[in-house]
Amino acid sequence: MKIVIIGLGAAGANTARAIAAGRPGTPIEIYGAEPYPYYARPKLPAFLAGEIEQQSLYFYPPEWYPEHHITIHTNAPVARIEPAAHRFTLADGTTVAYDRLLVATGARSFIPPIAGVDLPGVFALWTIEDASRIRAYAQGRKRAVVIGGGLLGLEAARGLRALGLAVTVLEFAPRLMPRQLDEEGAAVFRTLVENLGIAVQVGATTERIMGEDRVQAVLLQGGARIPADLVLIAAGGRANLSLAQASGLNVNKGIIVNSHLQTSAPDVYAAGDVAEYAGAVYGIVPAAIEQAQVAAHNMAEIDTREYAGTVPTNTLKIVGIDLTTVGQIMGGEGYTELRRTGPTGEYIKLVLKGGRLQGAILLGRKGLVNPISRAVVAQADLGPNPELALDDRFDWKTVSP
Repeated sequence: MKIVIIGLGAAGANTARAIAAGRPGTPIEIYGAEPYPYYARPKLPAFLAGEIEQQSLYFYPPEWYPEHHITIHTNAPVARIEPAAHRFTLADGTTVAYDRLLVATGARSFIPPIAGVDLPGVFALWTIEDASRIRAYAQGRKRAVVIGGGLLGLEAARGLRALGLAVTVLEFAPRLMPRQLDEEGAAVFRTLVENLGIAVQVGATTERIMGEDRVQAVLLQGGARIPADLVLIAAGGRANLSLAQASGLNVNKGIIVNSHLQTSAPDVYAAGDVAEYAGAVYGIVPAAIEQAQVAAHNMAEIDTREYAGTVPTNTLKIVGIDLTTVGQIMGGEGYTELRRTGPTGEYIKLVLKGGRLQGAILLGRKGLVNPISRAVVAQADLGPNPELALDDRFDWKTVSP
C-alpha cells in the first residue's frame, strides 16, 4: 500500500509518525510546499526575535525521516488531486500515484481587505521566510504596529519589542485575545502586556495603512493616526482550501470529513487545520494531533478509530505569561462562573453546569494546568461547594468524574 501525505505541518508529520509507530517499515511520502521539513510554527515569534536559531525550529533531525521510512519532498506544492485515478499532480507537472492519501494543507494567513496592505513594510508572520524578511526589514526601524491582539499578534509584538521597536497592538474586539479570555481575564492580561512596554488599543478598527513608497502610519476609524515604520497583520488563519476546491472535494469552512476523517473522495482523508468535522474547524495543535492519530490508524489499517471532536485546549506561554484555556470558557445561560484574581496578575476562572466542570481559564497558574484539564475532560463533579476549588489548598485528586 502506498501512503502519501500532502502537507508537512503538525497533522501531516504526526500522521506519518503514528503510521511509522503502528506499522513499522511502511513507506510514507510527504509533499510540502515550503522548502523546509516539519517545524514548530508557534516558535516563529521567538525566531523573529533572534532568541532561537532556525535549526531549533525543526522537530526532527534530518536522519529521523529515512530511519522511519519517511521520504519528504520540500518545495513541492500540489496543484490538483484526481481521486478517481488515485493520483495527484505537482505544480511542476509531475504526477504521483497513491493508494491512500491524506490532505493536511493546514491554514493560510488571513489578510483583511484593508487599503495599503500591499505597501512595502507590511507583513504577515506565517512561515520561516516571513520571519526572516520581517527581522531584516526591522533593522534600523523604530515603530511597529501589530493589527490583531490574538495569540500570534501578541507573540509577534513581543518579538518586535525584543528587536528594539516601539510596538502598538490594535485589536478590533473590545478585549485582547477574545477567543481565549473573558473580559475580566483580558483586563488582567492587558496590564501584564502593557507592563512589558507594549501599547494596546482595543475596539480599534483599521481604516487604512498609509504611506507612499513604504508604510508610514495606520489610520483608524475615527481619524486617529498611529505612526509606523513596520506593520504586521495578525488577523488569524483560514483553512487552506485551494487544493481541495480544485480537486472537487466537498468543502465548507474546511474539507468536510466523517468520524474516520474520510473526505467525500474514496481513499482520501483530511486532518488538521484544513479539516472540518461536525461543523467545526478547530485550528489548534491538540486537534491536529488527535486527528493525525485517527487518520493514521484508519489509512494504514492498523485498526479502526473514530474521531469524536476535541475539547478545545490552548496551553502556551504568551509574552512570557503562562496561559491555559480548556473547554467551555464563556459560560452563559445555565452555567455557573467562578473567578479569582491574584495579587501578582494571576487569574482563575472555572465554568460549571449542574455542578460539573465544563471549562477553565488559568492565567499565571501553570501548576494547575494538568489536574484542571483532566477534570474538564472528565466533566468532574466539584461537589456541593465548588467555590472551594479556587483555593490554593484545594486537592484536585478528590474530584470525581
